[in-house]
Amino acid sequence: MNTLILSTILRVLTPLFISFALYMFFRGHDKPGGGFIAGLIASIPFMLHAMVFGYERTTRVYRIKPYLLAGLGLLLAMVSGFFSVVQGKPYLTPVWMDDKLPLIGKIGTPIFFDFGVLLVVFGVVLQVTFLLTKE
Repeated sequence: MNTLILSTILRVLTPLFISFALYMFFRGHDKPGGGFIAGLIASIPFMLHAMVFGYERTTRVYRIKPYLLAGLGLLLAMVSGFFSVVQGKPYLTPVWMDDKLPLIGKIGTPIFFDFGVLLVVFGVVLQVTFLLTKE
């Protein structure tokens, strides 16, 4: 199903989906959103690409290894909870930096946990999509 219209639309929509996923990721601490929905949104253009061009071309063009991303995300989510244990607090207690970054705000362990969730969701959704699009 290699069409000119769909391939052109994918080139335009991919940066928009990634940008919106980043917006939802950073918005998620104060309002609805976060790592889970950002992972789903970020996987949409790659899912479409795999459905249109096949998973071989998608993994070759974007160099995506979904199982590796999911594993790294799980590791990051688990490790983010140990920062509080080192300080003598219960596991997964948020630890925040004192300084704020422009446009992002305060950085803390919940952001690393959410990024881990984003990677897990992104990797699992793409792995399922790649398995379903295999010929």
